[in-house]
Amino acid sequence: MTRKQRRGLVIGLGVGLLSVAAILMMFAFRQSVVFFHTPTDVAEHKIAPGMRFRLGGLVKAGSVVRGQGTKVQFSVTDTLQAVPVSYEGILPDLFREGQGVVTEGTLGPDGHFVADTVLAKHDETYMPPEVAKALQEKGVKLGEGATHPEAVTQ
Repeated sequence: MTRKQRRGLVIGLGVGLLSVAAILMMFAFRQSVVFFHTPTDVAEHKIAPGMRFRLGGLVKAGSVVRGQGTKVQFSVTDTLQAVPVSYEGILPDLFREGQGVVTEGTLGPDGHFVADTVLAKHDETYMPPEVAKALQEKGVKLGEGATHPEAVTQ
């Protein structure tokens, strides 16, 4: 084997190893990525039960039920659909009905979302960008003076 052939072989093996490493990293990152969905996406069966994702929208008024200890049940709505959520843990101080929320967890086969993380907005004017975009796409008016009667009555 000539020097030129050995160099080509080493370069080829190096490129092959880097390609395999890049593909393995992409698969590892893909499994750890958590996607964001609205209650309408869940209602339209776009989400497989057991899949981990983020559910965002507004906390449906009148839906918060506190159980024993730190168990809480509530519904998340995008004013078109609502998804029941169960959570065990301490809720953020700013969590309340009618406000934006993002929950992270898995969907059960019965359509009930089991959250292991609940994130609430951090001041009076902020809403998570994913939630705001998804709500605007559904035709929900956002901003000062906006009322959401669907979130209250659904």
